[in-house]
Amino acid sequence: MADAPWLHIVGIGEDGLDGLTPATRAVVEAAEIIVGGDRHHTLSDRVTARRVAWPSPFDALIGTLEAFRGQRVVVLATGDPLWFSVGARIGRAIPAGQIAYHPQLSAFQLAAARMGWSMADLETLTVHGRPVHQMIAFIQPDARLLILTTGAETPGQIAKFLAERGFGQSRMTVLANMGGPSESRFDGIAETWDHEVPAFNTLAVDCIAAPDAALLPRVPGLADDLFRSDGTMTKREVRAATLAKLMPMRGALLWDIGTGSGSVAIEWMRAARSARAIGIEPRADRRAMAAENALALGAPRLDLRDGKVPEAIADLPAPDAVFIGGGLSERVFDAAHAALKPLGRLVANAVTLESEQVLIALHEKHGGELVRIGVERAEPVGRFRGWRPSMGVTQWSLVKR
Repeated sequence: MADAPWLHIVGIGEDGLDGLTPATRAVVEAAEIIVGGDRHHTLSDRVTARRVAWPSPFDALIGTLEAFRGQRVVVLATGDPLWFSVGARIGRAIPAGQIAYHPQLSAFQLAAARMGWSMADLETLTVHGRPVHQMIAFIQPDARLLILTTGAETPGQIAKFLAERGFGQSRMTVLANMGGPSESRFDGIAETWDHEVPAFNTLAVDCIAAPDAALLPRVPGLADDLFRSDGTMTKREVRAATLAKLMPMRGALLWDIGTGSGSVAIEWMRAARSARAIGIEPRADRRAMAAENALALGAPRLDLRDGKVPEAIADLPAPDAVFIGGGLSERVFDAAHAALKPLGRLVANAVTLESEQVLIALHEKHGGELVRIGVERAEPVGRFRGWRPSMGVTQWSLVKR
């Protein structure tokens, strides 16, 4: 028989021990060590056990817990420990068989009940301890968002994001201390939001778009003018085709080689939850533009690196996808392809004859798919209109098997 779990991770709400099931309460009352934040210790102060605060830095948590192995250890977390909470972090480092989870109603479930919203029809997000700009990617007409915030200032920051993008009439509700005797609620609209709210809160947003609101779908192919650029960027239609071949997936990592304005990397991160991207760009001015674009479009975690391939990728984590948008050569391809994970996708675009010849040679050697993309736009020709072609793009793609 497998050993019983030595670590219990318990979700606790504003009603403290009284809100726990009898079995879970018994686990907490029998603990020798209780780990948690000040709030968690206050909510369980009737239990006599050694109290341990969250370590600083927080990454020391696993070592702290391992040091208590052999004792009855309880970690207290807010609500559901596995929903944007510490339980997931612990579970990545300690085998599942050694942990028992005791979930409580999450802040999302309580907020949805207060709002009368169906959990199946909304987005659950967290900016707690994370860049608040990442919620921008979810601002859509008629979207409903529940957001775990970082502090009292977060609702005001999000209200500003909404107003700047033409969603100033969006309804906002801050819910604090849900389920406890001091539960409070603050309602308003984004463009006039001025409430002072408790630091520990959950924000509900009912997105309402004005007729001139910015439409920023998470499907790749954002308008070119949404990106700051010096002109050397992957244009809208080609970018959409490129992302289709790169296939963004949840948690997947992209290397964007020659990232320029960052348009491909940013759309990759917007297209799938928790998708990551590393942009490799030797020019400082372009890295600065990419960073600005990433903040404005909801991809603040874009990791920008100075350098050229292959030197710049020597110590990077293996990618799930690689885009070569600049600096194409057989040497660059060989280095990127060698690092690519099995089932990884690689896409390279070329606009010059010299780069196209490299792609043709690589296609002959490695297979994959070679396509030519041409785009024409209607533009004025005197008093009339005509089709003006953009430079054609040769695109080579393959899946590593």
